[in-house]
Amino acid sequence: MAAITASMVKELREMTDAGMMECKKALVEADGDMEKAVDVLRTRGLAAAAKKAGRATNEGTVMTVVADDAKSAAVVELNCETDFVGMNEKFKAYAEKLGRAALAANAADVEALRASTFEGEPVE
Repeated sequence: MAAITASMVKELREMTDAGMMECKKALVEADGDMEKAVDVLRTRGLAAAAKKAGRATNEGTVMTVVADDAKSAAVVELNCETDFVGMNEKFKAYAEKLGRAALAANAADVEALRASTFEGEPVE
């Protein structure tokens, strides 16, 4: 069994934004292997997401993004579970990025946006 150091936990936490104890548990389960620990956290995250899938998303933000030429605009409604998340600057920045991606793709609806790419990857 590999010794799990605080620096290993810190590194995994910086890579994944997971909680400190979750990172430590993942490293213990992966026997100190950083890549396996990331996979463990990813698997746990998918399981947690599936568990939360039925929850209501009554909070969030509405973002309007206007093109630089002022000839087109996109309105994005991005929902979340709590007002704390909805008021978070990272959440708002993500909504703005989605709006900019919709403008760039000239997407008229969600399906058109999903078919486009978002910073090199398909929009999920």
